[in-house]
Amino acid sequence: MTDPLVLFSHSDPPGRDPRIEEQLDVLNNDYSRSDLLFQLAGTTRIENEEWFNITSGSTQETDMKTSLRVGDAGILNIYTVGEAYGDGDSVLGYATFPDEYEANPALDGVVLLYTTFPGGSLAPYNLGRTLTHEIGHWVGLYHTFQGGCNGDGDLIDDTPAEAAATYGCPTTNPDTCSGEGHDRKSTFMCSPSGSVTYLRSLPAIYNFMDYTDDSCMDNFTPGQIIRLQEQTSEYRGIRT
Repeated sequence: MTDPLVLFSHSDPPGRDPRIEEQLDVLNNDYSRSDLLFQLAGTTRIENEEWFNITSGSTQETDMKTSLRVGDAGILNIYTVGEAYGDGDSVLGYATFPDEYEANPALDGVVLLYTTFPGGSLAPYNLGRTLTHEIGHWVGLYHTFQGGCNGDGDLIDDTPAEAAATYGCPTTNPDTCSGEGHDRKSTFMCSPSGSVTYLRSLPAIYNFMDYTDDSCMDNFTPGQIIRLQEQTSEYRGIRT
């Protein structure tokens, strides 16, 4: 197995190493079923006011990533900032997809609010799951609500369509797309003989690729794991 290395390129104030370790623990727990292992390759700390508040596609973003980015397609660069904006809105983070690397390798990586690290100030998004979600994009996953009720959605068979993102942590199981059944994600287990056994069906709200609170997220589906393994193998040279 080839392990992806995590490189944290920081533009936040110094002294956050314990939270980096906590964040790595969250990542390795959340991705444990995927056979991906995240390791810290290095940390760069920069104090730069223009880079601390970043807009996707801006000159400042290009300057920051061009100056700080290290490694090839299999090295994950994470840029922690104070504010991030995408499509005109304030966001918790954003990421590039594997198939975008070849066209513009300098921009590859994840931009993330440092306040979303475990123990950060941005409750209910301060348990480290924002990075789990954004890395999901970096390894090739779309949102579970991709495309709403129409089209191919997130290109994964075991994530039924959702009309829109879910926020908070609802106590009821939503059914937002007619003809699709409830918004549930099926979970399966492969036996040693290679057969597949049905285990349970999980509400979409628990999936890492929805928009629910950190405390509500706890799984990738088998289909998502297969896709991320295929995407990282094809585009990032990471083979599990």
